[in-house]
Amino acid sequence: MKKTILITGASSGIGAATAQLFLSKGWNVVATMCNLQRKLFKQKTAC
Repeated sequence: MKKTILITGASSGIGAATAQLFLSKGWNVVATMCNLQRKLFKQKTAC
């Protein structure tokens, strides 16, 4: 079972870097951000 992490402020800086790190390690990442236009990675959604 994959682990899941919630990261706030994922549009830039430490939040974005942290999201990228956990994604690269195979975690499920739930990311929040105020500015959707600055998102730095592709969004993957599951239903």
